[in-house]
Amino acid sequence: MLEFSRMSSATIETFPNPRPERDFEIAIDCPEFTSVCPNTGLPDFGAIRIHYVPDARCVELKSLKYYLVEFRNRGIFYEHVTNQILDDLVEALQPRRMTVVGDFSVRGGIKTAVTATYVKP
Repeated sequence: MLEFSRMSSATIETFPNPRPERDFEIAIDCPEFTSVCPNTGLPDFGAIRIHYVPDARCVELKSLKYYLVEFRNRGIFYEHVTNQILDDLVEALQPRRMTVVGDFSVRGGIKTAVTATYVKP
C-alpha cells in the first residue's frame, strides 16, 4: 500500500497583498515541473499552472520555485501532487479562490491534466 506524506510548506514565503480591498487574479505558470512515478521510478514531466485571487497574502515566487523543486525526486501520482500543491498554498496564503492545474506530459500514449480548486468559505 502506498503511503503519502505532506510536503513541507515551510519553504513557501508570502508578502502582504498590496491591494487587499480589490479582487484581482494572479496567474503563475511553472512549465518545467518534474516528479517521479511512484510505480516505475521514472521521471514525470509537466506544467503546473496556479491561478488565485489573494486575500491578505501573496506568494513570493522564488520560494514557490524552491518548493516545487522539492517534488523533483519524490514518488507521487499526478492526482496527489496537484492536490498537495493546492493544499500547501491554501494553508500558506488563505486566498479567496485558487485553482491548480497539473498538466502532465504524454506517458504511454496517455496525456493527463488534473485540476483542483479551492473557494474560501
